[in-house]
Amino acid sequence: MVRRARKIDRVLAETYPDARCELDFDNPFELLVVTVLSAQTTDKRVNAVRPTLFAAYPDPESMAAAERDKLEQIVGPLGFFRAKTESLLKLSQALVERYDGQVPGRLEDLVTLPGVGRKTANVVLGNAFDVPGITVDTHFGRLVRRFGWTVETDPVKVEHAIGELFPKRDWTMLSHHLIWHGRRICHARNPACGACPVARWCPAYGEGPVDPVAAAKLVKTEGRA
Repeated sequence: MVRRARKIDRVLAETYPDARCELDFDNPFELLVVTVLSAQTTDKRVNAVRPTLFAAYPDPESMAAAERDKLEQIVGPLGFFRAKTESLLKLSQALVERYDGQVPGRLEDLVTLPGVGRKTANVVLGNAFDVPGITVDTHFGRLVRRFGWTVETDPVKVEHAIGELFPKRDWTMLSHHLIWHGRRICHARNPACGACPVARWCPAYGEGPVDPVAAAKLVKTEGRA
């Protein structure tokens, strides 16, 4: 299991040498905010509103003092704008009140912030602080089960199970590799099995078309639109 899992990760690393967080950010606060906003929408849409959002509210202090209706107008295109606006206001206020306007660099602190769970915390730790973390989003969970690495469905249990298969130093990039693969080839419906670079090690091979020509038509060259 361990050898096969690490082999798959090595091949995916070669397949996606540019794998990274697909949310744009310049600092930990921006990454925290855009990750919260990315729930139930796409990274591309979040990236589109990011310049306007941070031009108006570049730090926790300014966002905590934002007028609700103006903030709602900016995040409106992302859907669930009232709930997301509420999350940003409470999140920013908590950063100001508890952490002097600084994003904490520890998991145990991050998960106490409004709207921040382990997934969001690990995204911030791994990409803003270089602290290894496993990001269990829908793509990651789907792929590790397809690969037979775990049968767990609870994100926290998945995180711990996969963490035992890989050195801690690999956790952040492992997350990127699997998420990129899930967005481009190993789709939830109709995975492009015939175009998959790790098909030979995948027990779920055949869930999608195995014909190379048919599979190639399903491959996306970038993440979700």
